[in-house]
Amino acid sequence: MLVLAHVSDIHIDGSERNTARAARALEYARSLRPDALVLTGDIADHGAPQEYEIVRELLAGDDTPLVLCPGNHDSRGDLRKALLGLDGDQPVNQALNLPSATIALCDSSIPGRPEGRLDEDTLSWLDSVLTATPGVPAFVGMHHPPVALGIPYVDEIGLREPDGLRAVLEGHPHVVAVLVGHAHTAAATTFAGLPLLVAPGVVNTGLLPSETSAVPPIDDDLPPAIAIHLLDDGRITTHYRPVL
Repeated sequence: MLVLAHVSDIHIDGSERNTARAARALEYARSLRPDALVLTGDIADHGAPQEYEIVRELLAGDDTPLVLCPGNHDSRGDLRKALLGLDGDQPVNQALNLPSATIALCDSSIPGRPEGRLDEDTLSWLDSVLTATPGVPAFVGMHHPPVALGIPYVDEIGLREPDGLRAVLEGHPHVVAVLVGHAHTAAATTFAGLPLLVAPGVVNTGLLPSETSAVPPIDDDLPPAIAIHLLDDGRITTHYRPVL
């Protein structure tokens, strides 16, 4: 059985609160001894170099395979330099090839914008990664959900022009699920005939319109949470866990 620990939206901003919540979530995720840790964006809150230095310290000292992508709060260049040891500000697309699965995370961020988009180069990259591993189950992920989740505040800044992604996924039947963040709420729906699994927020929890009239619609008091994805005989099961 393959086990993926999926953490998203830690929003490290230099505050003791956010750092402590992220540390708890990451410590719990790693305690599960997963086959990989998946981090789907909004790693920093302002995209500042010092925020990524904190993240690097939080991720240090663990040999769990890690694959990540940026979110709309991240800065590609600073993320690449601090967390990946790379120069430049190109899209951060990463693939992790495990013996029993491929995890391909796409950069859906648009510098300076809250909504997301997958550019043609990223879609071509994704297609090539999936083409190279036809017999291995694959997870595809990014920060922005490609469908509406029923939270207007989030849906208005979701993934734009998702048909390109849909076309790539439909060409690769070995993809088993799509993993995203951005909404700060544990949710599950479908996209391109696949499970679309949304990681809960670590920094706070997003709420439905029926739960609050606040803008933004968030609860800062609920505990951080993570998703745990299990792949067994081609079937994906997801558990959501608050980290108390």
